[in-house]
Amino acid sequence: MSFFGLDCVTKTERELERKLRANDREYNRSFKYAKNAIKTSKYNVFTFLPLNLFEQFQRIANAYFLVLLVLQVIPQISSLSWFTTVVPLIFVLTVTAAKDATDDLNRHRSDKRVNNRKVQVLIDRKLRSEKWMDVQVGDIIKLENNQFVTADLLLLSSSEPLNLVYIETAELDGETNLKVRQALTVTGDLGDDVEKLADFDGEVRCEAPNNRLDRFAGTLTFAGQKYALDNEKILLRGCTLRNTEWCFGLVLFAGQETKLMQNCGKSTFKRTSVDRLMNVLVLCIFGFLVCMCTVLAIGNYIWEINKGSNFTVFLPREDGNTAGFSSFLTFWSYVIILNTVVPISLYVSVEIIRLGNSFYIDWDRKMYHSHSDTPAEARTTTLNEELGQIKYIFSDKTGTLTQNIMIFNKCSINGRSYGDVYDYTGQRLEISEQKDSVDFSFNPLADPRFVFYDHSLVEAVKLENPEVHAFFRLLALCHTVMAGEKKEGDDQGELYYQAQSPDEGALVTAARNFGFVFRSRTPDSISIVEMGKQRSYELLAILDFNNVRKRMSVIVRNPEGKLSLYCKGADTIVYERLHQSCSKLMDVTTEHLNEFAGEGLRTLALAYKDLDEEYFNGWKQRHHEASTELDDRESKLDALYEEIEKDLLLLGATAIEDKLQDGVPQTIEQLSKADIKVWVLTGDKQETAENIGYSCNLLREEMNEVFIVSGSSSDDVRQELRNAQTSMKPSAAENSVFLPEEKGEGVKPMKDEVVNGEYGLVINGHSLAFALERSTELDFLRTACMCKSVICCRVTPLQKAQVVELVKKYKQAVTLAIGDGANDVSMIKAAHIGVGISGQEGMQAVLSSDYSFAQFHFLQRLLLVHGRWSYLRMCKFLRYFFYKNFTFTFVHFWFAFFCGFSAQTVYDEWFITLYNLMYTALPVLGMSLFDQDVNDVWSFQHPQLYVPGQLNLYFSKKAFFKCAIHSCYSSLVLFFIPYAALQDTVRDDGKDVANYQSFALLTQTSLLFAVSIQLGLEMSYWTAVNTFFVLGSLVMYFVVTFTMYSDGMFLLLPSAFPFIGSARNSLNQPNVWLTIVLTSILCVLPVVTYRFLLIQLCPTINDKVMFKVRQAKATLPPPPRRTRIRRSSTRRSGYAFSHAQGYGELVTSGRFLRRPAIRSAGFPQVGRTTTGFSPMGRSAGYSPTGRPQNLKVSDVEVTSLQMYRTITDPPLSHT
Repeated sequence: MSFFGLDCVTKTERELERKLRANDREYNRSFKYAKNAIKTSKYNVFTFLPLNLFEQFQRIANAYFLVLLVLQVIPQISSLSWFTTVVPLIFVLTVTAAKDATDDLNRHRSDKRVNNRKVQVLIDRKLRSEKWMDVQVGDIIKLENNQFVTADLLLLSSSEPLNLVYIETAELDGETNLKVRQALTVTGDLGDDVEKLADFDGEVRCEAPNNRLDRFAGTLTFAGQKYALDNEKILLRGCTLRNTEWCFGLVLFAGQETKLMQNCGKSTFKRTSVDRLMNVLVLCIFGFLVCMCTVLAIGNYIWEINKGSNFTVFLPREDGNTAGFSSFLTFWSYVIILNTVVPISLYVSVEIIRLGNSFYIDWDRKMYHSHSDTPAEARTTTLNEELGQIKYIFSDKTGTLTQNIMIFNKCSINGRSYGDVYDYTGQRLEISEQKDSVDFSFNPLADPRFVFYDHSLVEAVKLENPEVHAFFRLLALCHTVMAGEKKEGDDQGELYYQAQSPDEGALVTAARNFGFVFRSRTPDSISIVEMGKQRSYELLAILDFNNVRKRMSVIVRNPEGKLSLYCKGADTIVYERLHQSCSKLMDVTTEHLNEFAGEGLRTLALAYKDLDEEYFNGWKQRHHEASTELDDRESKLDALYEEIEKDLLLLGATAIEDKLQDGVPQTIEQLSKADIKVWVLTGDKQETAENIGYSCNLLREEMNEVFIVSGSSSDDVRQELRNAQTSMKPSAAENSVFLPEEKGEGVKPMKDEVVNGEYGLVINGHSLAFALERSTELDFLRTACMCKSVICCRVTPLQKAQVVELVKKYKQAVTLAIGDGANDVSMIKAAHIGVGISGQEGMQAVLSSDYSFAQFHFLQRLLLVHGRWSYLRMCKFLRYFFYKNFTFTFVHFWFAFFCGFSAQTVYDEWFITLYNLMYTALPVLGMSLFDQDVNDVWSFQHPQLYVPGQLNLYFSKKAFFKCAIHSCYSSLVLFFIPYAALQDTVRDDGKDVANYQSFALLTQTSLLFAVSIQLGLEMSYWTAVNTFFVLGSLVMYFVVTFTMYSDGMFLLLPSAFPFIGSARNSLNQPNVWLTIVLTSILCVLPVVTYRFLLIQLCPTINDKVMFKVRQAKATLPPPPRRTRIRRSSTRRSGYAFSHAQGYGELVTSGRFLRRPAIRSAGFPQVGRTTTGFSPMGRSAGYSPTGRPQNLKVSDVEVTSLQMYRTITDPPLSHT
């Protein structure tokens, strides 16, 4: 049943196993499974008002003002009108509610857009177009190419051979390379026959809904037979069907029960640490207010007993008004009068400040990405100052740190390095897109988006250099890529590749452009076009990649009948298997590899060997026997692979760039200098994540050690973590007993530990699952926090959120999560601040985020500039606001001792009304919107300026009590100096000046001057607007005062304007102005003295930088040169292919093949010949999403062959 849009079905017991029957809605409804509608919004029409008011009144101040409002409607105790509180309170509640309603409306629209998508559902033996929200468990649905998967499905059949489908899982794990799923043969035979599908009545028993993306267990019972189901037969909601004409699936989980939604974190009401501190302070202020009112009520009681009886003759008490009752009424009267210690205008001003600082983020042109026309956006206005306190950043990798685009950057062939460009003097030139790129017009099958700048390589290809030809022949043959031609639209006839990983696609694309074009494959052959000639190689074996072998080989027979083995893999692995004759070439290639690795490129070594026919036949027989073994099959196959992959001849090496987003290394370096720790949480493979870690400066060769945690049990993981702790800090084992423990509901925070040196931590998802267990989580957190950087690989979306929650729970630190895909949503929701990057993986992360922009490097500006300024401004605002209002209110307290505790106000009522509304509102807003200690350039020059925000140095309980003490002192000065100055004083004409109205005028004028001067001392950055606000407010005070105290206003409303003539009679006296000057100086003198001594004896980082700015005479320092970071490294990544088990077995079995599509020879007219790859930058690239990158290839003529050296080694035999 649904009530107000909420699912109100409560299951009496937790679901342990799911049972369903295909095409039987009545049977499946009996289990009350969730429908396919999703709901990410927080409110609906009926729940918005109560829920939103409940959230808003969690702010103690709002509840406090509500109580005041109730008091003010009681005439016996109220000395102020009720509308003075109700109007601003309603304004604050309305503005906040409108903002929350807008945000939730966007979520409703997103839900509605998704729920109303259409899909074909098999109902009553016909395919009908239904909304997603109406799909139910047990339905059979039809999906077509490029459609999103509607729900979690069991794949039944598809248009592809052997019932394969290709899916993209970017929204689940961030990976954009295609994955393969295959249906059971028994269901695959159903095909697209609607009648057969309608008759299908298979029953599924499977696991209950859960968040595990990497596993599935269940059985299908059909026609009396039972079949096992695993993850390879399941299509999850959030995937996209690619390169598959159609497929049919049976709905297993729908709506909120799908694995995607199970991994989405709940929307939480986020509040800043300043908000939480304000709640505590408001409680303290309220307690202090009660104490003050109690003291004054007691004073009133004593006064009524001792003095009040003297006035009853001409001021008789009402019946029953005893001294006790009088003091009771006085208590509540003073609660109303002294409520200005926390005025409602404080919260109005806070909302305005936050809104203004949000606009600065929206308007910042330096955070605008012109390529995608994407500005930065502050999607919430309540968290700006939290941006200035971030301690931990949790980042996704794919699409966040990287562009997920692989670029064939450089290569080394037979001892010569290709890829760099030199001038006529031999100096290496910096490559830019303005340089002339290689002209591939000689190759009609070339990908026009492939860009390479070293002309000597294509000239070597044209000159038929045998080593260069062998190099690209290997790249065209040694892979598991699938080729196809687009069959529709403007791209008809276009050659495209389906690669298991984007880097493998980049290598095949490079070979394609240099004249070795992979065209098609069958289970036992590979067809390529070599320099315009069609050649077919017999594929005899694929020695597939895995994480232990770290290499891949193919054995082929060329058209001339020659047998060859081609191998590519990690250089350290391949080098161990080279023939000793390659030693000299190895040395030269190693130099090139070190140079490539120093630039953060991912490298592979390439080698080959010719095989003897007789030996291979014997090996093949032994291979067949090993592959059919039931026991120990893997180890026997590995031994055979080792046997044949030896005495290889080195061809060279490739260097691929996993293209980082612009400015990522510099951004991470800046954030590190600001003492912000960056943790990368990625669904990608371990080696890939490590490579990115090194290329973006997260991990560095200079680190003392990088710990790899890969334990397969809880005990193993705990031991590895403790070993790491001991390595970093030998005394760590002794202190492990002092880890924080939960006491009741509270958790003792874990303190930061100082270690000697810098360390990194890499942990995979399997080990992380054990590390996040209750018994191990503190060891994991302690180890991770001792490290400079942390990388978690192969993590699920839920594990990302769990890591964030762990840090939030045990560290008193503000966290930020940044990502670009649906797999990052739970992490973004869990962190204090969520940042979404509008990237290649959709807009789910952006829709769930608090801030969004297009590039990762904008994060440093968001934090180091906008965040720091917002925090600084908010803290200055709060300190000053409390000072001016405490000072204003405490004067009432002192005055009570001189007015018989009668709850009479010390100021004119109009001054009380306008003090926060007109006289001091704009100056403090001006400071809070425009102030900055240093500009943005100096903020980048000195990222250490960010640290005080992390330590809460600008506003804390300590700062608050300092402010209260300062206010107490100022109120004493403001009351007693004018009191003493007017006592026994006469005017110039001899008339008496000492009266209540003159005293009130003198006190309020002195107060206004004192707080204005204090504001000037707080302000670091004076603008024309600030100056206008401060001086304008003072002018406005005098204009309004002389107007209010004029004869005309008195005659108009005598009761409302009783201070007739006070202004002109008092402010024309020199002694009054002398008193104002003296009072103002005495109020600010302690502050000036304290700050002077502090700067001289113990300057802060802000003081030091501001002194530098003054020394530089406010001239901007030169911006740092953005040089390309090069590091000397011996560490290399040899993984330019997938890090999961390869698809070799599928390829050779024929199950991977698509229906026949490509038949061509030589260089025929095949239409457009661009692939679905999207290279960027200065060389080759591959993007599995197939999105164009708008790069243009210059039409350049091939230059004459340049002189280049060769290594004199025995030439390779040309196959």
